[in-house]
Amino acid sequence: MNTVLAAEAGGSTARNLTITLFLVFVAITLAITIWASRQTKTATDFYAGGRSFSGFQNGMAIGGDYMSAASFLGIAGIIALYGYDGFLYSIGFLVAWLVALLLVAELLRNSGRYTMADVLAFRMRQRPVRTAAAVSTITVSIFYLLAQMVGAGALVALLLGIKPGTTFLGMDADTAKVATIIMVGALMIIYVTVGGMKGTTYVQIVKAFLLMTGAIVMTLLVLAHYKFNLSTLLGDAAAASGKGENFLRPGQRYGVEVAGNATQTFYNKMDLLSLGIALVLGTAGLPHILIRFYTVPTAKTARKSVLWAIGIIGTFYLLTLALGFGAAAMVGGTAITAQDKAGNTAAPQLAEALGIKFLGGDLGGATLLAIIAAVAFATILAVVAGLTLASSSSLAHDFYANVIKNGQASERQEVNVARISALVIGAISIVLSIFAQSLNVAFLVALAFAVAASGNLPAILYSLFWKRFNTSGAVWAIYGGLISAVFLVFFSPVVSGAPTSMFPDQDWQWFPLSNPGILSIPFGFLCGWIGTVISKEHDEEKYAELEVRALTGAGAH
Repeated sequence: MNTVLAAEAGGSTARNLTITLFLVFVAITLAITIWASRQTKTATDFYAGGRSFSGFQNGMAIGGDYMSAASFLGIAGIIALYGYDGFLYSIGFLVAWLVALLLVAELLRNSGRYTMADVLAFRMRQRPVRTAAAVSTITVSIFYLLAQMVGAGALVALLLGIKPGTTFLGMDADTAKVATIIMVGALMIIYVTVGGMKGTTYVQIVKAFLLMTGAIVMTLLVLAHYKFNLSTLLGDAAAASGKGENFLRPGQRYGVEVAGNATQTFYNKMDLLSLGIALVLGTAGLPHILIRFYTVPTAKTARKSVLWAIGIIGTFYLLTLALGFGAAAMVGGTAITAQDKAGNTAAPQLAEALGIKFLGGDLGGATLLAIIAAVAFATILAVVAGLTLASSSSLAHDFYANVIKNGQASERQEVNVARISALVIGAISIVLSIFAQSLNVAFLVALAFAVAASGNLPAILYSLFWKRFNTSGAVWAIYGGLISAVFLVFFSPVVSGAPTSMFPDQDWQWFPLSNPGILSIPFGFLCGWIGTVISKEHDEEKYAELEVRALTGAGAH
């Protein structure tokens, strides 16, 4: 109750502080982008930042790219509402980096140049493989972009204090959300078209620093409130959750056992396994993460950057435990769901409660809320810039330069097309996000991971490790995994047939799982194998050359 009253009293202060801090961050990042544009002279500068970043810098940028709004707002919210089960996301997202480190990072850095398709097309026919890779990259990136931009729209109405029936600058809540989505989209287009990879990377480094600082400060304040006694924190969280001791045990959200219904219990457990597989394998196939390995000068630096990323991201996900359980204990599940059913506002609400406790009164709550809100905005801006860069790079380098121009495009033409592509993809994302505001953000992120793991990962691993793999196999793997993942989700309870579906009043679902990974990922690998064995194309010499490059870096750009 106190938190609600404080929110009303400090609303205008929080609003002004949030807008000021957000504008300061935008001004700093635009200055970085303009500075970076003066250093961007070649295609290598635009796509890969001149391959000039150190392992630590790239590790920070990978962290900035990876710790999205879904990580900061979503995971803290899920832990606050479901306790133990929410930590599954933290573990899955972190363990995924071991797959990226051991199987992909160094080999990809040595074998490619600017995009994921550089590796896939190295020993195959360029046009079909690059076309498939461009389609997959843009599909994954747009799903991810929608999640971030819809999240930005939802966040702004909360932070500006716009509730049903109230207005801000003459805008109601819906209009403010649309205006925010357009503004975020415009900023990300500027970051990419003006600053390229250098500008985007520095924006991500700044954002990673801000997010880590904010999370550490909030964690220390939560622990200080409980005198660094974790047992008291967990006990209070369980008591305030309304679920008692079960809050600290598995089975609140995933793998739920339904008494007297063995079939539904089995589906629930399969769904849990399916989500875990998609989270762990998805990272190694995410295009906006893969292109980060090209921004460093050597394979050794690529490995170092992943190790730095694991340290930064691992620390952050440990902090989400304190944020989630702290929100459950200090804000309470009822107050969190009253503000946002999905729990996405748990971290900002916790910031407000901590501000009231430690900084004193409504002004203290409003101040800390404004700071954490500005960090959340920074998070969204940095991630959408990385995604736009990945998809525009693929469209320009893979589709325009190598499919349409058949490798005859000049560097200047290619970079110009990449900038136009960023504008087009940004515009498409803005329009789709405006219409997608009612969609479930977690669904869009999980689908992006499942699609990446189903289509991109089989093609990448086969290409790097299977001598017999060929053009037909690559095309089958990408399209097979991509189409099966999207198809299964469309007929799952996520889209229709359940109260929490995108279309709750419709029912065309027949696939019982919310996460398609358990079927679509093996299907992507199977398609790659079938496509390979039915084709007679075979080039052992080219594979040997790829193997030498991947393992030694000889001939790498």
